[in-house]
Amino acid sequence: MKHVYKTMKSPVGELTLVASDHGLAAVLWEDDDPRRVPLGHTERDDLHPVLLETERQLKDYFAGRRKQFELKLAAVGTAFQKEVWRALSTIPFGETRSYGQIANQIGRPKGGRAVGAANGRNPISIVVPCHRVIGSNGKLTGFAGGLEAKSLLLKLEVGNDELGLRS
Repeated sequence: MKHVYKTMKSPVGELTLVASDHGLAAVLWEDDDPRRVPLGHTERDDLHPVLLETERQLKDYFAGRRKQFELKLAAVGTAFQKEVWRALSTIPFGETRSYGQIANQIGRPKGGRAVGAANGRNPISIVVPCHRVIGSNGKLTGFAGGLEAKSLLLKLEVGNDELGLRS
């Protein structure tokens, strides 16, 4: 499958947007490990309609004008990963869930670690809100974009005073 990309500046650093003709395939971080989301060869295309729409919606999100994304997604993953990613997409704007809560939601109550692994492989960061998943102790946990970016995204959604997370 052919993938195209473009980059955009954001409050959490430069993001690389990747799409196929089927939809958005990835939103990658500036220092993302290329092994985390293996896409193969990609070609730059700053005018691809999926990438332009993704950039527009992300800009709206960062400006506080968007709480939900309306994009066709084309993430590549295992059946289990896709199940976890669908569950992530149900976490409301400004709310958080623990890995255990997501595991319970998908009917695998002992699958917190597996959920964490699938969460870490989420290729469509921000749009599929893996940043809304925190540890059961209320602490921020691993995030491909770094904990500072995760904290910034959560603060953007709930406001600085309401975050109440433990560091």
